[in-house]
Amino acid sequence: MAEVVPSFSNSVKLKYVKLGYQYLVNHILTFLLVPIMVGVTIEVLRLGPEELLSIWNSLHFDLLQILCSSFPIIFIATVYFMSKPRSIYLVDYSCYKAPVTCRVPFSTFMEHSRLILKDNPKSVEFQMRILERSGLGEETCLPPAIHYIPPTPTMEAARGEAEVVIFSAIDDLMKKTGLKPKDIDILIVNCSLFSPTPSLSAMVVNKYKLRSNIKSYNLSGMGCSAGLISIDLARDLLQVHPNSNALVVSTEIITPNYYKGSERAMLLPNCLFRMGGAAILLSNKRRDRYRAKYRLMHVVRTHKGADDKAFKCVFEQEDPQGKVGINLSKDLMVIAGEALKSNITTIGPLVLPASEQLLFLLTLISRKFFNPKLKPYIPDFKQAFEHFCIHAGGRAVIDELQKNLQLSAEHVEASRMTLHRFGNTSSSSLWYEMSYIEAKGRMKKGDRIWQIAFGSGFKCNSAVWKCNKTIKNLSDGPWQDCIDRYPVHIPEIVKL
Repeated sequence: MAEVVPSFSNSVKLKYVKLGYQYLVNHILTFLLVPIMVGVTIEVLRLGPEELLSIWNSLHFDLLQILCSSFPIIFIATVYFMSKPRSIYLVDYSCYKAPVTCRVPFSTFMEHSRLILKDNPKSVEFQMRILERSGLGEETCLPPAIHYIPPTPTMEAARGEAEVVIFSAIDDLMKKTGLKPKDIDILIVNCSLFSPTPSLSAMVVNKYKLRSNIKSYNLSGMGCSAGLISIDLARDLLQVHPNSNALVVSTEIITPNYYKGSERAMLLPNCLFRMGGAAILLSNKRRDRYRAKYRLMHVVRTHKGADDKAFKCVFEQEDPQGKVGINLSKDLMVIAGEALKSNITTIGPLVLPASEQLLFLLTLISRKFFNPKLKPYIPDFKQAFEHFCIHAGGRAVIDELQKNLQLSAEHVEASRMTLHRFGNTSSSSLWYEMSYIEAKGRMKKGDRIWQIAFGSGFKCNSAVWKCNKTIKNLSDGPWQDCIDRYPVHIPEIVKL
């Protein structure tokens, strides 16, 4: 039987029909107003100057009446501009890049696993299978304490890692922006699993001798989506504190959280999580709008913690031998999918063009009243965003979101390459992805960026940014010495 070849002409026609529909619906007001304006212009030209002058002279203006009628307009305009939220600008950010001495090639990781778990070869084999399919590369890094055999996760070592990662990122940010410690009004530090006393935010205050009236916050236990929670908190604080700078630090300290047991569900984080961190400078100052890289448009947070399965799908606990680790449930991807659906239902009306919203509404009505079996319409978010930064939590996370949102390989390239080069750096991974897009020279003025992150609890959070200026000639950042090698081909399985 001859092979049926799809009609190219039909597919091209369908493409142009869709483009025409999108253009028509998205510019419907223009199409309606232009004929009216043309009609009014023709009528004015037809009357002539003498008739227009006579019409003008026939009008009688009462000064008191004009003032009274204009007062409500002035009042409403004043209330609108007074209540309008302040614009929040992302001036710049910096990502920590670990030294080569912290690098963990596959061979080193597996050798250490065999020595640490020498009495449990099945756990070693399990880690090898996970690593082969993880999407990680040979240059990801772990802190010095994990390089020992056995690892030495002491409090001192954990503090040492926190100081190196956080201070390095902040120092680089201050150098890039000219920020001085006395200029920082708000400080927010998020780190999920390491929460010492004094806090990490207090550690930053002490190091940089920040002002005594600084508003400092330390967020812990909120998982990989805590970075966007910190952005949301900073946005709310900047709305009520005018003319202020907010420093946000996102990191995860690996040293005290390396699992040394043999439970498979708790060995997964060892294979995926790597050291990293980012420092972000936000501002609500009008003068910063000209030098800022981005403007914050929306933050949408979804929390599924009311459901027991969602609450326990990422859970810190002890194994039967009393060793503490993070248990990742097998239902994680299903729960993440449900959280994503709830999140995009909220963010969709804020960002999608009218054409996509209309199609979604019509499909919803059809399913509700006519045919419940009708396939739900998935909005085309590519119409709303030029760039996607999906949390590099693992290959399965990126694959699932690419499939559900119908994204191209280029749309998820930043996420895959970040996972390959730096591993899962938790809440800071979104900023390594943003840096990748910049380093590739793809970030143009007016581009819209969607950051999506998942975290324990279970949470799905989104942030939408708009690029203030075309970013080019990036001479620094974590990708500085390797961007020319990327993107790289990542095979399904890397045989070890």
